[in-house]
Amino acid sequence: MSDAASSDLKSRLKQAAAELSIDALAITRIGSGTAAVTAAGLRLKTFLEHGRHGDMAWMAANADKRANPSALWPQARSAIVVGQSYAPDHDPMLALADTHNAVVSVYAQGRDYHDVLKAKIRTLAEQFARDSGADVKIFIDTAPLMEKPLAAAAGLGWQGKHTNLVSRSHGSWLFLGVILTTADLPEDEPEADHCGSCSRCLDVCPTAAFPAPYQLDARRCLAYLSIEHKGHIAREFRRPMANRVFGCDDCLAVCPWNKFADAAREMQFLARGGSRTPPISELLALDDATFRQRFAGTPVKRTGRDRVVRNALIAAGNSGNTALLPQIEGLLTDPSSLVRAMAIWAVRRLADDTAAHRLQAATAPLETDATVAAEWSGTP
Repeated sequence: MSDAASSDLKSRLKQAAAELSIDALAITRIGSGTAAVTAAGLRLKTFLEHGRHGDMAWMAANADKRANPSALWPQARSAIVVGQSYAPDHDPMLALADTHNAVVSVYAQGRDYHDVLKAKIRTLAEQFARDSGADVKIFIDTAPLMEKPLAAAAGLGWQGKHTNLVSRSHGSWLFLGVILTTADLPEDEPEADHCGSCSRCLDVCPTAAFPAPYQLDARRCLAYLSIEHKGHIAREFRRPMANRVFGCDDCLAVCPWNKFADAAREMQFLARGGSRTPPISELLALDDATFRQRFAGTPVKRTGRDRVVRNALIAAGNSGNTALLPQIEGLLTDPSSLVRAMAIWAVRRLADDTAAHRLQAATAPLETDATVAAEWSGTP
């Protein structure tokens, strides 16, 4: 393909993306663009060696592929990286002061971005394949492909000190997807790092999850703990969780580059009724059926009822709201050990000693899980 033909193909691709209301699109060549991915692969190696991935064993299982897109598809020549803004129209951190309500991360308040972005990227990829005659494969967080380094190599932004992508146009609020193709396309210029001396994202972290700039220890990250972590949440992280029940936006929300980001245009990402800050009492009342109905089509559903109620009990314990105690007491005998353990913790945070001892006497003899029973001792 001639240079003129490939440039024309790229222009039509960007026009098609605009017609699909995709907010950003840029291209990197697999040969040259992989320098950023290789560097990210080295950081990933350190991340894994220190065990900072926690429960996420899938990251270690495919580490070699993550550092080399060609390992996924040797015939690929170009990576078309797309970005879709989910920037909020408000400061997400303001909700942390409303202790009677829970906080759900901005990205999870509307429809699951995997579904929304996949539909757009599939349409774009199919049209590109028809126009170019090239083969294509699409990736949206569904394969061992590191989208953020590819996005930086393509010029959509740079990986900030919080390890997430930062865009000069969209701040820290971009969903990413990638189309790998056999077509040789003109690449865009990579974006330089514009973090400078700023450390707001590092300083705001309530659990000191950043060992150093550009490094994250997921085991200390409230987003990881509240979403990915399948076990009991260690006591040292429960008070810092405050009223967060799904994710944490602090390091994203304080980024100064967000001042250039307009609110997301994609209506499907807008918060559903009550999904931005649902009442803690509503979450405590969820059984499996009502949970599935309440969060259908959102990222929250994938985490499951037990973990969300586990998190809601931590929020309840942090709320100071003793009116929640009857609901919490009812969860002391929940089928889930995750829920029972945090119900004990919440009781000990909210109830007076007499009431806590009464509940302990009534339920502790029935408890068969030693880890759960141990919640009655120690400092809540």
